[in-house]
Amino acid sequence: QVQLVESGGGLVQPGGSLRLSCAASGITFSIYNMNWYRQAPGKERELVARIPTSGRTNYADAVKGRFTISRDNAKNTVYLQMNSLNSEDTAVYYCNIRLVTGDYWGQGTQVAVSS
Repeated sequence: QVQLVESGGGLVQPGGSLRLSCAASGITFSIYNMNWYRQAPGKERELVARIPTSGRTNYADAVKGRFTISRDNAKNTVYLQMNSLNSEDTAVYYCNIRLVTGDYWGQGTQVAVSS
């Protein structure tokens, strides 16, 4: 059974930083690409960052230069380091993996950027 559990969200002031974590279980983590998505109020869910099993990471234009995705295969965990946060980053952040059986999502972690 695939499980993804996010953590690390919270309330942060503009310009601040947060690091999100997503712990995966029920899969051979190291052989899959991993994704972070977010969904802001009233908006569609959007891809934020992707990390392949090897090679280059990918980022949405809105977060390039501020966010960094990384993974620790020994811990079955993917991270999202978020710096220079602003109000437009306020959203629920979801970890995602795409398998042949479909897309799997975590429960999400709320990030709120406000002074």
